[in-house]
Amino acid sequence: MTKMNEKRFEEAKNKIIGKPKNRKGIGTLGEKTVHAVLKNYYAPDEKMHEVPIGHYVADIYTGEGIWEIQNGNFYKIRSKLDAFLKEYPVTIIYPIPHIKWIIWIDEETGECSPKRKSPLTGTAYRAFAELYRIKDYLNHEKLRFIFPLVDMEEYRLLNGWSRDRKKGSCRYDRLPVTLYDEVVIEKKEDYLQFLPGQLPEAFTSKDLSATAKIPIKAARMALHIMTYLGVTEQIGKAGKSYLYRILINRHPT
Repeated sequence: MTKMNEKRFEEAKNKIIGKPKNRKGIGTLGEKTVHAVLKNYYAPDEKMHEVPIGHYVADIYTGEGIWEIQNGNFYKIRSKLDAFLKEYPVTIIYPIPHIKWIIWIDEETGECSPKRKSPLTGTAYRAFAELYRIKDYLNHEKLRFIFPLVDMEEYRLLNGWSRDRKKGSCRYDRLPVTLYDEVVIEKKEDYLQFLPGQLPEAFTSKDLSATAKIPIKAARMALHIMTYLGVTEQIGKAGKSYLYRILINRHPT
């Protein structure tokens, strides 16, 4: 696995977007910008890009393994996983917006609104909803994950159905600004980073929600996946809530 490299990320970003702040080229690439930047970040050598492997094309083929950049909808990658995992280690890269600024584009004039910061801050817990879509692959010994947390600008078209044309609008493109962090999952023990050390020995999804500062729905999904993987287990109930405990030693000897 690579280690987070902010300098290389800037180089990849400048290669795809360019240093000028002119945004007229947004969306003119053959692929979306975040995808293109990450492909160049994780594999600066373009010979590794878009390599035919059997009946599919790998985003990145290193010669030893395959790296697939997936912006969501993990169910779409199931057939690729069936084919690739027979021969190669596969790393799925799932970029998550950390801090996001929204810019609205008027389709008629092409004008862009001033950017507005979203009140939501993204975390790697968001990935569990996508992991659920490929749940039956998660125990495969050759499957790995990287969740880059990226500060980004999101450009949306004012083409929604509401009066202000924002509800139901389409996302046009996302431009990465800064690589904030990377969360890497190579083995089951790596899921422990999602279970804060201050959790009690027996805890509920509400406890995880409070300590990790995430929505209760995200906490429940995370515990569902970690229980499926044997990282945690259900040990009873406290009222209407399930009680969990951690099965894996945080500090193996």
